[in-house]
Amino acid sequence: MKMKFHAFLERHWQQPSVLGRILLSPLSRLFACLARQRRLSYRKHPEKIRRLPVPVVIVGNIHVGGTGKTPITGALVNALQQRGVRVGIISRGYGRSSQAVHILRPESSAAVAGDEPLLLYRQTHAPMAVGADRFAAGCALLQQFPDIQLMVADDGLQHYALHRDLEIAVFPAVHIGRALDVLPNGCLREPLSRLQQVDAVVLSQSSLHDIDRAKAAWQSTLPVFSSRSTPSLPYCLRHPERTLAPGSLHPNASCAALAGIARPERFFRSLADLGFTLQHTVALPDHAPLSAQDLPAADYVFVTEKDAVKLNPADVPDSVYVLPLQTHIEPDLAEWVCRAVFHHADSPA
Repeated sequence: MKMKFHAFLERHWQQPSVLGRILLSPLSRLFACLARQRRLSYRKHPEKIRRLPVPVVIVGNIHVGGTGKTPITGALVNALQQRGVRVGIISRGYGRSSQAVHILRPESSAAVAGDEPLLLYRQTHAPMAVGADRFAAGCALLQQFPDIQLMVADDGLQHYALHRDLEIAVFPAVHIGRALDVLPNGCLREPLSRLQQVDAVVLSQSSLHDIDRAKAAWQSTLPVFSSRSTPSLPYCLRHPERTLAPGSLHPNASCAALAGIARPERFFRSLADLGFTLQHTVALPDHAPLSAQDLPAADYVFVTEKDAVKLNPADVPDSVYVLPLQTHIEPDLAEWVCRAVFHHADSPA
């Protein structure tokens, strides 16, 4: 029943119906009121907000998911590290088996850490902790890594119990100018007006031209950045040094793809754009558990990076390939963060 309702909402958000609006709009007004009251509660009672001893940069969104936030967070952390900043990452760890604080280690699993945190940890090699209480996660991480200079909180925009020095909201460029509503009539956690209160917005899957469009649509002067994630050649999960070019496939080879992400059609389209013809696709719910037994049968099976961290490479055949993404942000978001936090373009020490 829950899955059917979620599927109904997804269809309604993409192609709104009159009946859907009539049924869901009153609930959205209630949801917006509750979200506003919750935020005002923290403003009226600042003693409820806890502050870590290092600056905190929030990277989050006002959407329920599928904005491309994780690759943008990873790109920002990598760019900060290149500037000499010692970065730590904290996250809730959606979909994990516990709400307790867990400091990630090389042997951490997606079930314990969450798929997106584990992916960030492996891509950035930055110290990282997950936990429902982001302040406790940050304290535990600082206790183990006291040289951390900056904490990046992944997906913490609505976690108002944690003090933040900067708020960065990720917003899909395709939604610029659209009249979006909050849940359940729309796909937003908070109203569009929330974007006027953040410190910067990063447009996902965008061009520099979209920056001007966004500022005009929102009548805003806040800093806006453009980002784009582009796929590279897939690599073998068991042997990452092996990559696969479309022209190297046998003419009769069968290809299948599996994705447990918020917008699986983007993944399938990326493979097709690279030249891979898919005979079979499997779309799982976002953050769905995954094992080798769930993989479709084909000569080549493609999975997302987020799904790959759920699989043990030793348990899968050589036919399983991962599609990596490279994310670029313009102008330089890491430089802007350093100037805003440290008042110069690089690490404070």
